[in-house]
Amino acid sequence: MNDDYSLAAEIPEIADYCRLREQAGLSAKSKEAAARGLPGTIHAAVVRCAGEVVGMGRVIGDGGLFFQVTDMAVHPSHQGRGLGKAIMTSLIDQLRASALPGAYVSLIADGEAHRLYAQFGFKPTMPKSIGMAQVLRCHDGALDEPGEAPVIHG
Repeated sequence: MNDDYSLAAEIPEIADYCRLREQAGLSAKSKEAAARGLPGTIHAAVVRCAGEVVGMGRVIGDGGLFFQVTDMAVHPSHQGRGLGKAIMTSLIDQLRASALPGAYVSLIADGEAHRLYAQFGFKPTMPKSIGMAQVLRCHDGALDEPGEAPVIHG
């Protein structure tokens, strides 16, 4: 990461969060959902270039036992410059400073992102365990149709 960028340990604003998720190819999230979810962030980092948020990452969890790295996103025109590594370094440093020994930290690695996460000690859990997920589609709690595979992105 060069001098054109600044990194701060802060939660992204709702508009930046929603915009950057889409720009980075992650699933879109509504502003309403972001407004509910972002305050639950335990640790976060944002990267700015010329005042604009171009990278972000968050840690969510229960604050003691379990944590999950999520919302890792870097704008495509800023990828390949070490921003993801800088964000992860910040998040892991924040966790190491606050989490208790034995805390379980997990994440879902999309595509080739597993190469970045491996640099921070993350390992595949297969075959001992397998990550599973579902996306709630309706406000009333109804789930996807049986047999429909949900698409999950960070």
